[in-house]
Amino acid sequence: MDAPAVFTDADVYQQSFNPREYLKEFYSLSDSQGRPNTFLMQNLRSLFKMFSLDGLRGDTLIDVGCGPTIYQLLSACERFQEIIALDYADQNRQELEKWLKNEAGAFDWRPVVKYVCELEGDREKWAEKEEKLRKKVRRVLKCDVTKADPADPMSLPPADCILSTLCLEAACKDLATFRSALRNIGALVKPGGHLVLVTVLRETYYAFNKQVFSCLRLERNMVEEAVEGAGFDVKFSEVQPYQPGDACTDCEAVLSLVARRRASVTG
Repeated sequence: MDAPAVFTDADVYQQSFNPREYLKEFYSLSDSQGRPNTFLMQNLRSLFKMFSLDGLRGDTLIDVGCGPTIYQLLSACERFQEIIALDYADQNRQELEKWLKNEAGAFDWRPVVKYVCELEGDREKWAEKEEKLRKKVRRVLKCDVTKADPADPMSLPPADCILSTLCLEAACKDLATFRSALRNIGALVKPGGHLVLVTVLRETYYAFNKQVFSCLRLERNMVEEAVEGAGFDVKFSEVQPYQPGDACTDCEAVLSLVARRRASVTG
């Protein structure tokens, strides 16, 4: 399988991204043969590790490009008082709202929640964790990371932390756009606040449900330089190799990164 000839743009996501099929493909803790989802488990462990770092706490966390998922917020909700979730595609936000409102037919995140609770030391706290997260996600809004103000026309409070997982590399067609998007989302953070990033490296596509979506091929140094260029100092950075079990992506590694916004940001 190869990457699409033309970079998948935002309209394709809006028109044809199917959140249910995406969740089914990538967010079950094990597949139909009972094989563990090592990619998801690795990312959950990285997020747990990053949100355990000193100083990574505060009032407001903004999740940029949340998609239809909650896994990235399970460790975060222990350290922040309110969460604002942003995504471009309407159907992703609707899918997320369905889980937040505990509606029938929402995706079953319980195995994932239990796994994170186990990392935190008490698997039995999963129902409490779900309840906590549902209370803390106050708003689910549309966003476009290519805009100078991604949540425009809504105004957001300055955040203590911006979280973005597996989003920018799918939303940005080239490195210049990626660098600009990081500046755009970085501007939502208070000076001294944090950026938490999980991004795939050397990936050009991912596929599910007979559809292929393109991805910006990134190297660790490109991401770190873009983060520094957006006014942040990298505090934690870790790369883990990824061995795909099938042909649904050509991703080679995953980068987890925490950076702190400089007190005075110069262009």
